[in-house]
Amino acid sequence: MSTAVNRQPRIVLTPSGVFFFLIHFAAVAAVVAAPWYPPSAGVLIAAVLLFVVRKFGITGGFHRYFSHRSFKTSRFFQFCLAYLGGMAAQKGALWWAAHHRHHHQHSDEPEDLHSVKQHGFYWAHVGWILSDEYTEYDSQRVKDLTKYPELVWLDKYHVVPPVTLAIACLALGGWMGLLWAFCVSTVFLYHTTFCINSLCHLLGRRRFETGESSKNSFIMAILTLGEGWHNNHHHYPHCVRQGFKWWEIDPTYYAIKVLGWFGIVRDIKEPPKALRMA
Repeated sequence: MSTAVNRQPRIVLTPSGVFFFLIHFAAVAAVVAAPWYPPSAGVLIAAVLLFVVRKFGITGGFHRYFSHRSFKTSRFFQFCLAYLGGMAAQKGALWWAAHHRHHHQHSDEPEDLHSVKQHGFYWAHVGWILSDEYTEYDSQRVKDLTKYPELVWLDKYHVVPPVTLAIACLALGGWMGLLWAFCVSTVFLYHTTFCINSLCHLLGRRRFETGESSKNSFIMAILTLGEGWHNNHHHYPHCVRQGFKWWEIDPTYYAIKVLGWFGIVRDIKEPPKALRMA
């Protein structure tokens, strides 16, 4: 039985919340000042590359590997995925996976952490992140991950990956490198990820009846390396591939398949053929 949960649209300035607002301020300032202080081509290329690489850390690492265990890999590459996803400044892999598993268990029910249906667009998109309700996570949901002390350490000190990346951007690209390759890139990472929780439960098409409001969006799939096939994912969440049809572009799936060719990952879970033909 579902239990009603009252989600208040309030903002609590936790350290993470302060960082969230500061990086948005820096990104907006960089964009507004661009006509007078334009970034170099090299800085823009770095911003795009860091967006794509870190987006894969979220989609291929935090989501498809840590949350759904849709493929297997070595302990070393597992740590690499946790670090890469951590550079996106969306906390640690264990925190991310625990909350995402809770979302799938209670999708669009009152207990859902970020349901548009239950709590509105603002809460689903960003309100739950700025709240102080979810600074911790239920470790019982990620018992398969907490047995690795290096993952627990990285989750506890989740500021290490983004801070080291920010320092590297400053050292290699100066202030423009920090502002564009780190701040602007990170803000785009935030909101494209958040749109899966918000817009992909509002806009798009439904192929499967899944008991909640998930939808497929071609545009969001392009912006999120394949995560926009959200209705597909909710119908069959434990597989790597989210774009079931040949035309449903899923770059994260393609990248994982390539990693499989080189033996870096294995046991890649595919959706049943019947789903791809549905």
